[in-house]
Amino acid sequence: MKNLYILTGCSKGLGKALLDTLLEDEENRVVGIARSAMEVRERFVHLQLDLGNTLALIKSLSDIFPDGDFDKIVLINNAGWIGEIAPLGKLEAEGIAKIHAINVVAPAILINEFVRKYAKRKVEKLVVNISSGAAVKDIDGWSGYSSSKSALNRISSVAQVESELKGYGIRYFALAPGIVDTPMQEDIRSAKLEDFSGLETFKSFKSNNELSSPEQVAKKVVYLIEHTDKFNGVIHDVRKF
Repeated sequence: MKNLYILTGCSKGLGKALLDTLLEDEENRVVGIARSAMEVRERFVHLQLDLGNTLALIKSLSDIFPDGDFDKIVLINNAGWIGEIAPLGKLEAEGIAKIHAINVVAPAILINEFVRKYAKRKVEKLVVNISSGAAVKDIDGWSGYSSSKSALNRISSVAQVESELKGYGIRYFALAPGIVDTPMQEDIRSAKLEDFSGLETFKSFKSNNELSSPEQVAKKVVYLIEHTDKFNGVIHDVRKF
């Protein structure tokens, strides 16, 4: 296989759509990470792993980043968690730790290992971090999600600066996927109005058919990966291309 993809959160939602889209190309091999068990598929290696378990993630790094000759190597940090939707003062301490473990710590560890493993290879190398429009918005009840995605954006931008300074040749993107019809949206709609003033707006996105399908967004992500020359900078939004 010519291309290696490492994809987190591949069992449902956007991650599952990305997996299906990538495997349509017989030149792609995918190493997928998800908490849920998944069926065996050709050119797909599944690692059942909870990214909220940092120690388990660290122990699995050698399995996540395989050796081999590839023309393109891509890390897609797709896994994310909306966390507990409630204002500060009502959050569970364990939930605060977990959302940052999944949305910030895990991607940072994976990026770090990606650079360590592949930076010296003279092949096309990309890291796509699935971010959110919430990274630049102050949304009540979303302190964990908004701040963790903001941190992911900053990690992406700093990593790009380092890649250019060190000559690693790695392109980084932090990509907001828009509002996608995934289980995360179900979690948002199940929040309490007293904890999240935008609840009715998010319910209307579903009732008014304003949500993008995972398949539509997956195609946009793959378009970016296959046409990086058309994109300048690190921070992007699928709704703008």
